[in-house]
Amino acid sequence: MTEKIHDVAIVGGGVCGTALLYMLAEYTDITDIVLVEKYDSVAKVNSHSRNNSQTIHCGDIETNYTLEKATKVKAAANMLIKFAASLPEAGRIIFKYPKMVIGVGESQCRQLRQRYQSFRDVFPAMKLLEKSDIVGVEPNVVMVNGSMRPEPCVALAVLDDYSAVDYQQLSQAFVREAQKASNKSLKIQFNCQVEDIVEQDGLFTLISKNNVIKARSVVVSAGGHSLLLAQQMGYGLEYSCLPVAGSFYFTPQVLRGKVYTVQNDKLPFAAVHGDPDVLVDGKTRFGPTALLLPLLERYNAKTFVEFLRVLKLDGRVFKVMWDLFKIKDIRRYIVKNFLYEVPILRRWLFLKEARKIVPSLQFKDISFAKGFGGIRPQLIDKTHRKLMLGEAKINPGTGIIFNMTPSPGGTSCLENAEKDMRLISAHLQATIAEEHLRRNLYPD
Repeated sequence: MTEKIHDVAIVGGGVCGTALLYMLAEYTDITDIVLVEKYDSVAKVNSHSRNNSQTIHCGDIETNYTLEKATKVKAAANMLIKFAASLPEAGRIIFKYPKMVIGVGESQCRQLRQRYQSFRDVFPAMKLLEKSDIVGVEPNVVMVNGSMRPEPCVALAVLDDYSAVDYQQLSQAFVREAQKASNKSLKIQFNCQVEDIVEQDGLFTLISKNNVIKARSVVVSAGGHSLLLAQQMGYGLEYSCLPVAGSFYFTPQVLRGKVYTVQNDKLPFAAVHGDPDVLVDGKTRFGPTALLLPLLERYNAKTFVEFLRVLKLDGRVFKVMWDLFKIKDIRRYIVKNFLYEVPILRRWLFLKEARKIVPSLQFKDISFAKGFGGIRPQLIDKTHRKLMLGEAKINPGTGIIFNMTPSPGGTSCLENAEKDMRLISAHLQATIAEEHLRRNLYPD
């Protein structure tokens, strides 16, 4: 009996892995694809909506994005929006909320006014709101006990666009759409944790406890585990992994939409924001915090040993961490985020952050969102001795690709899948239906 050899094996059933499954099934003539997932369904880790900020990042209100990066991220977001909005079940996947970034104080107000002038051509729907305008959109942001907050305030806002997504529902939709390809052999292998990948004679063997899967090409989209599998094969040894855990807090529904704060350019972590929660009705979710946590998966202590394997602690890693800790803002931020883990105290501390958005919040209003929050595996480039904040891809050119996508994460799932689809198609000499792809996913 001839052993089954798949054309492509995808490791990881999060939003990036399932997006690639859809892209290969819908837009290439590749006929045999297997997706391997360690849990019993897709999107159980970082793509589960309780484990991320449920945001479509477009670059308009994220003040840590340059115009160049914002333009790129907008294109990726438009692909996601066009796909999701066309589905019959779009109302369960993608959501329209007003969104804004609020500037408080003269310096931040000046920064946002300058940003508006630079960014408005790329984002024509973006508006510059004065304090009196903000009242009509997000009254709790500028009102305290019936009076205007005293500080100068302006906001950059987009009031009628898709801004939130349930990435778990989106992952499931990718699978459903992929399975509509009647001329393809698609297999999804759940409860199958890939422990090793062996490359021999142009074929890849995926080894787990229960079975062996062979494929001509492989894409690994498994967060921090992507780096682990890469390093076991001898790739990506120049990287170390610094997992950053994000936690959230709930309040009553005090915001109508998403409200971001201006990013501190000295901090490599996201600024606090408030969002309507797509899973929990009647709540506003604030966060994230950023705790350095020695796990590859939040709430999974078994991944501690795996973290130690990808940490690869040496003098270069210490140098990067020491350089970060020498910066006063980062040092204070790290200490504060450790204190956020102390019950009761963390509510008092985080209340001060949340009040930057809604100044009338009280201690009784805020509660820790237990069970919410995921891990972002930030990479350390040991060769250049720096922390990598964007997406990372290891592509040795042999038919296997490893993806680590900390930011902007799920927003770029289709854009990243298109890149991988093109690399894999070139390796397998497959054909891409370019016109079909442009019509379905590119902006009109």
